[in-house]
Amino acid sequence: MIEAIKSKLKMATAAAMQASHFSIDRYEDIKELYEVVAEKTAFSISEVEALVSELGKLRNK
Repeated sequence: MIEAIKSKLKMATAAAMQASHFSIDRYEDIKELYEVVAEKTAFSISEVEALVSELGKLRNK
């Protein structure tokens, strides 16, 4: 799901965001974010920023 989100958002920092950086404990949150991204065909800059921010919050620290 992480790879699909990165691809869909065309993230400039995609290399820094690897699936291994996320815990399985956050699966439901990641799935929810994935579903939001999968439903849309285009994103505004502010939407991409918000989604990337949310993705960042879900990363392991």
